[in-house]
Amino acid sequence: MSIRGLKKKQPKTFKVKVITMDAEMEFSCEMKWKGKDLFDLVCRALGLRETWFFGLQYTIKGMYTWLKMDKKVLDQEIPKEDPVSFRFLAKFYPEKVEEELLQEITQHLFFLQVKKQILDEEIYCSPEATVLLASYAVQAKYGDYDPNFHEPGFLAQEELLPKRVLRQYQMTADMWEEKISAWYAEHRGIARDEAKMNYLKIAQDLEMYGVNYFPIAQNKSDTDLLLGVDAKGIHVYNINNRFSPNKSFEWSGIRNISYSEKELTIKPLDKKAEVFKFFSSQLKVNKLVLQLCIGNHDLFMRRRNVDSIEIQQMKAQAREEKARQKMETQRLAREKQLREEAERAKEELETRLFQMEDEARQANEALLRSQETAELLAEKAQIAEEEAKLLAQNAAEAEQERQRLEITALKTKEEKRLMEQKMRETELIAVKLVKESDRRAKEAEHLKQDLHEAREAERKAKQKLLDVTKLNYPHVARYPPHSPADTRDVSFDKGSVKMDLKDVDLKRLSFEIERERLDYLEKSKKFEDRLKELKSEIHALKLEEKQTGLYSHWNEVLGSLDRSIGNAPSWMKTFGAGDLLDMNLRKPFPAYPLNATSSCPCTNKNQHTVPVEKSTFQTNTLVASNLGTGTRKQIIKVQQHDSDVIYI
Repeated sequence: MSIRGLKKKQPKTFKVKVITMDAEMEFSCEMKWKGKDLFDLVCRALGLRETWFFGLQYTIKGMYTWLKMDKKVLDQEIPKEDPVSFRFLAKFYPEKVEEELLQEITQHLFFLQVKKQILDEEIYCSPEATVLLASYAVQAKYGDYDPNFHEPGFLAQEELLPKRVLRQYQMTADMWEEKISAWYAEHRGIARDEAKMNYLKIAQDLEMYGVNYFPIAQNKSDTDLLLGVDAKGIHVYNINNRFSPNKSFEWSGIRNISYSEKELTIKPLDKKAEVFKFFSSQLKVNKLVLQLCIGNHDLFMRRRNVDSIEIQQMKAQAREEKARQKMETQRLAREKQLREEAERAKEELETRLFQMEDEARQANEALLRSQETAELLAEKAQIAEEEAKLLAQNAAEAEQERQRLEITALKTKEEKRLMEQKMRETELIAVKLVKESDRRAKEAEHLKQDLHEAREAERKAKQKLLDVTKLNYPHVARYPPHSPADTRDVSFDKGSVKMDLKDVDLKRLSFEIERERLDYLEKSKKFEDRLKELKSEIHALKLEEKQTGLYSHWNEVLGSLDRSIGNAPSWMKTFGAGDLLDMNLRKPFPAYPLNATSSCPCTNKNQHTVPVEKSTFQTNTLVASNLGTGTRKQIIKVQQHDSDVIYI
């Protein structure tokens, strides 16, 4: 056979595009195909066996209609397009989706169609129910909720709620997503096909589910009613109320449905009941209504009859598939659980590994620190041992020092007692010296008075001597007076008894004064030596007291010495008892002036004279130093002049 012959025998075809709820398919159809041929081709392509629920829909002159199965495709009023477009949709709805929808593909197509009708507001749904249905739709698409994967914003591109609901509430997209996610999280563990079935279970209870509405009128001029056809029967609604029908005719109560032109008649099974007649706007509407009524009635009767072998096989396969899916779901759930447990165990092991690594690192660091600490402790132990030895040595030295201090303290106590005794003796000596000084002062006053009387007697004697001389020897008066020695010689030469007596008394008095002065000097010398000894002892004790803390005691002792000397005469107050004493006493006792040849007293009242022998004394010096704050020196000079007068 030639190639030209083959070409002539090939049938003519035309292209058809079939649009399902989630896909588009193109087919090449033969010119002689009927509607059932094209429908069966689409069902085979989809793997659909429950074909009685679906049909091929197209739109002509603004009105949708269904492709007739028993007529050729090209003989029907289809759109003149290339390719010709059809929509594969559910034409009839089941009464109970869980019992009638057996195949998964059937459930999937119904789920997508009902979801679109709700979003397009062809089926009214309350806002609360829309949120719940949206959560099942999310569960059917994404599976179980995972907060780590399903982060906020993952539903931003999804259309889940009708626009009417979004306009009704002043809520942001994030707020709606939060509400849907809250329901979505509660569906954890529900399989995807089960979530779709739950969606359809909720949707089948809605008032507008599965209802096809057509405008009708009770007369030819008005269209104030709606005729609704669904799986349960025929219903009449007000044009503004599609929820509650005014009148309903169940399929079991309808005897006959017929139309004539634009008039449609419904005859109830009860012959006594009123026949319902209404008018539609077009003849095509009546044809479409009659077609839907016949299909829904056939399904109604099929549900109440014994299932065919095909349906029984399908139901059995569906049960087996459900059982298999259930077992698969359980197996997947167990595997998922085991995987989650394994992941948790892995995470725990990883965490434990990290902890152990961290602990090992810390242990290594602690070991290094321990080694460093051990070395440091060894050094410290060595240092401590050396310090212990040093402390033991110091303790021994301290013990020796303590014993020495105890001995020193005992000595100090004894020395203190001796010092106190010496101080008491010194105080007694000072008191005695003060008393002696007072007595000497009084004796000096008496001697001064006696000296004054002696001078006065001498003057009178001299005057008498001059008077006698003038009388007996007038030539003597022409000569100048001689020195006192010559005068005495003259008086001795003349043998004046009275003058001799006075001279003898004066000499005797002078000798007594000199003897007492020498006695006082000797006692002062002894006192000076005693004070020097006390000074050296005090100085030595002060050095020891600075070490033993008894320095304050010596201040008290020296203070008592100050108080004792404070009661002494004015010439002794220049020596501070609390300071170091340095004395060089040579002529401490004051002398009183006595001039045997002149009656004039000494012109300097700070100087006093005492008659002494020329060869007895020379110039001497008394130095008293008070070593302390504001050091001063007082120098007392005792000088013997040629006139036998001692000046202090």
